[in-house]
Amino acid sequence: MAASIDIARIIDEQKVGSFHLTVVGVSFLLMLVDGYDNISIAYIAPLLIKEWGMDKSVLGPLFSAGLLGGFFGPPIFGYLADRYGRKNTVIWGAFFFGVFTLAQVWANSLGAMMALRFIAGIGIGGVLPITVALNAEFAPRRIRGTMVMLSFVGVALGGALGGLVASMYMGTYGWQVIFWTGGIAPMLVGALAMFAFPESIKFLSLRPARRAELIKVLAKLSPGASVPEDAQFVLSDESNRAKFAFKDLFAGRLASVTPLFWTANVISLMVFFFVNQWTPVLLASTGIPVERAAMATSLFMIGGFVGVLAIMRPVDRFGFIAVPILFAIGIPAVGLIGVPGLPELAIMTLVSLAGFCLIALQFGIIATESQVYPTYIRSWGVGSCFAFGRVGSVIGPLVGGAMLAKNVPVENLFYVASALLVIGLVAAIALTPLYRTRMREMIQAAQRPPDTEIDGP
Repeated sequence: MAASIDIARIIDEQKVGSFHLTVVGVSFLLMLVDGYDNISIAYIAPLLIKEWGMDKSVLGPLFSAGLLGGFFGPPIFGYLADRYGRKNTVIWGAFFFGVFTLAQVWANSLGAMMALRFIAGIGIGGVLPITVALNAEFAPRRIRGTMVMLSFVGVALGGALGGLVASMYMGTYGWQVIFWTGGIAPMLVGALAMFAFPESIKFLSLRPARRAELIKVLAKLSPGASVPEDAQFVLSDESNRAKFAFKDLFAGRLASVTPLFWTANVISLMVFFFVNQWTPVLLASTGIPVERAAMATSLFMIGGFVGVLAIMRPVDRFGFIAVPILFAIGIPAVGLIGVPGLPELAIMTLVSLAGFCLIALQFGIIATESQVYPTYIRSWGVGSCFAFGRVGSVIGPLVGGAMLAKNVPVENLFYVASALLVIGLVAAIALTPLYRTRMREMIQAAQRPPDTEIDGP
């Protein structure tokens, strides 16, 4: 009888070493350039209003163009990743959005900029869930949330870096400098990933034709592992199959978990982009220079970076509970930004606190949702959550633009955003016990003998 090698158990037993640091490091760089390009339009919006003679109400559609592309990116790239592998799809995505971000240097009209933002957004949105899936599939269960968030925190720092570039160089080189750096950097990181990124061994274990590649990656992950020639690779904690269907996202307990994750993603990203993209406009409308207004976005992202570091270990220890707590704190933090007459320092402090809550809760959602789906639908499952989140990110700026077109004060946008967080809080509270039960079931499954057949997700 052929020996069974439990891939899940090998991964969980590994100590963190150079292999894991490489995966996290390359992922961090991918997320850094992804976050930079995703937020870049917010930095240049006040300049475009002046240069192109636009009313600020048109910024809603402009902000939403790239985010709408991000709606299509996760299911498209998630399907490719579950079919052809995580590594190649991430590399394709990095080059894809790098090229179309670079092309924005030569955009000379609102229509051209929106079209290029939409196309680039497909790649920007598509790379995120695949990188999350790959990190989740290499991380030992005891540090899975931490490893996912360490890699994904590059998104927050990328957004902050864009604000620094804008404040330091945009006055001298114009808004085009944002897209020169945002276009070239992803292609450089994509080239690095060709040589440094491994393919997921959980994914490879479902592809017998790629057995030699699996053994090669396994030797790097666990140099002492012995692999008999007739060994069969299994995943003890999940379904061991290669084909998937959309209905699998709702199998068993996922029937409740998936829609609630979708709702939490919709609300968190809607409010995230509400605050992130309209705060510079709010500050500029009060007479604060554009360069200083752009710094608000950097403070928002830096606050989020601190928030992610603060919840990494609690997520691994206590699960999803951190997310509803952050929703609750975010409600007053976001609403108070819109209070008229606040001094600049107070607004910046509230923006930092809002970033702490909104970005940390988004990362908490991402880290936990990546753990509830089995390997054969992980990219698809996480991608569907990202896609629904993009619905919120698209709707947010459009609603904001429509409100401004009706001469609603910019401050009122933050009151609306605060009210939306209440909906997210309700969804997160409902999800917390379901997540705990789902994880307990997966841990129990992982403790079964390797030759035990598991029929469902």
